[in-house]
Amino acid sequence: MAPNHDSYAILHAIRRILRSVAEQSRRLSKEAGLTVPQLLCIKALGEFEGHATVVQVGEAVQMSPSTVSRVLDRLEDRGWVRRERGVDDRRKVFLHLTDAGDEVFRSLPSPLQDTFVERLEALSDDERVHIHQVLEQVVDLLDARDVDPSPLLPVDVGSG
Repeated sequence: MAPNHDSYAILHAIRRILRSVAEQSRRLSKEAGLTVPQLLCIKALGEFEGHATVVQVGEAVQMSPSTVSRVLDRLEDRGWVRRERGVDDRRKVFLHLTDAGDEVFRSLPSPLQDTFVERLEALSDDERVHIHQVLEQVVDLLDARDVDPSPLLPVDVGSG
């Protein structure tokens, strides 16, 4: 049985969403003068408001500690991040944004999700519930139930 027009229309809508998210990521990266991994690491460090380890940043941005370490090397070379050995445990290395890094963090452009959440909030409760239910069906159709969501989303969001 050949797929009907509606199935292709749904697939095209999903592709448009994916392309929009990718384009927004590229735009944010260009505006900030950072690669997407650098932008994510600066954002994570800024949100930790103090000490963070490479492992903590890696978990927040869903990258391996070795990848995060290479990204942080570049940020440190730019003078935006500094590493500091722990006082109680010298094996631990804590990461901090420098004053210049904090300026970068505070000037980061607003991510797509901020605008999207504002627009969702303008919808009625029933509309949001309906959208959520339909998207959960799409998640199931894509066998994406076990895929981690973006690190930029709150952890306490349920998966209905």
